[in-house]
Amino acid sequence: VTIFYLMAYAAVDLACLALEWASAPNFRPTFQVFSWHTCLLGIVSCFVMMFLINPAYASGSIVLMIILLGFIHYRSSTSSWGYISQALIFHQVRKYLLLLDVRKEHVKFWRPQILLMVANPRTSCELIQFVNDLKKGGLYVLGHVQIGDLDTMPSDPMQPQYNFWLSLVDKLGVKAFVDLTLSPSVRQGTQHLLRITGLGGMKPNTLVLGFYDNCTPDDYFLLDPAFHGSMGNDSFGVDNISLQAHFAPVRDGETTKALRASEYVAIISDAIKMHKNVCLGRYFHLLNRKDLFSKKQNERLSIDVWPLNLWRPDSTNYVDVCSLFLLQMACILNMVSSWKTARMRIFLCVESGDQGWIRKEEKLRELLDKLRIKATIKVVTWDSVVALHWSKRLSKEQQQEAFTNLNVIRITDDYLTAVNRMVYEQTFSTAVRFLYLPRPPADTSRYERYLEQLDIMSKDLGPTILVHGLTPVTCTEL
Repeated sequence: VTIFYLMAYAAVDLACLALEWASAPNFRPTFQVFSWHTCLLGIVSCFVMMFLINPAYASGSIVLMIILLGFIHYRSSTSSWGYISQALIFHQVRKYLLLLDVRKEHVKFWRPQILLMVANPRTSCELIQFVNDLKKGGLYVLGHVQIGDLDTMPSDPMQPQYNFWLSLVDKLGVKAFVDLTLSPSVRQGTQHLLRITGLGGMKPNTLVLGFYDNCTPDDYFLLDPAFHGSMGNDSFGVDNISLQAHFAPVRDGETTKALRASEYVAIISDAIKMHKNVCLGRYFHLLNRKDLFSKKQNERLSIDVWPLNLWRPDSTNYVDVCSLFLLQMACILNMVSSWKTARMRIFLCVESGDQGWIRKEEKLRELLDKLRIKATIKVVTWDSVVALHWSKRLSKEQQQEAFTNLNVIRITDDYLTAVNRMVYEQTFSTAVRFLYLPRPPADTSRYERYLEQLDIMSKDLGPTILVHGLTPVTCTEL
């Protein structure tokens, strides 16, 4: 009995010590000489007396207390008196965030910190899970914009929604934060999130969007058993029925989109102006992870990488910032445990009359060796594709001037269709493709045409990520 009394006193001292270290404002002890020193002295004194009385009983009581704490932690429901662990975590996270100095960032320690904009989780769950693989221990935030004006509302409609989004994160098993905002337009809301999401050195450097097309999306909630039935309540009062009811039904083919095509491209342009990397994910509703990573899968999966601006056949440079960023993102995916068995294929586009293609392959191999990226280089001859490009009708001087002026509008649909066919014909157990995303035109009147060109180039290719990188992400120095 004495040992259990001493154990109870030690537990009280430990709780007071934890509250003192957590710096909780509501912890205001009335004991005049209270400090963390007295708490520590009480704990040590209790344990010393326990072992002096009976070492065997003292050891057994400590083991019993640990088992009881573990049982309560894992089996008990949500408590109404709070969690001291949350206060301690908050105190430590705040302290280390202050030590995370953005002025000390270095390219050797770069990692993707991603903001994924989600219109409706019902149609984006596969993309949410895929981007979770791309984050590589970095920040991952799910962002959502609700159209509205706070002046016309009695209260903020976004605050009650956080529990539903956090329950969604738990069900999908992704390590992500949630950030919601109310804005007159999706574009303004995305700008807000790009500026204010994160804290200190943990702020998004990459924006990920789903692709803007006319596909009729599937409802993931109807396909995943985790979202079915009335069972499966979480510890915070959100069950499957309320989760299903909270998120709007999937848009059918006749419903008008809340986002215009020009506004979508404007969001891409805004992110680039804010020096954020941009990724567009298309056809990820076709990425069935269970079948993809099942043991019955006989063929080895491939991650196809096209680190070349396919809109500019004259530019066969694989070492610009955007190409290196694309390679880095594909390599990060290949490092994830579920994707480690996949082989990475990098495509080198050459013309049959190019006598230096062997040297180009050697330079690309040297680059991959320096970056320590394991991949297979596949040489693709694309004479029939390049022949359709408008630049072939110009002299070299005229080509240089035209590319300097970024005459993207002159690219024909025939050329883009040929590029699409070339990429598709290289399919061999391809799970996902990484393509170079050209920069949007400066002329806003060409935004819709730019999106049409992206649509033609990536049509029916399966799960595809179009990538435009702005920040250096690789370093060959020690």
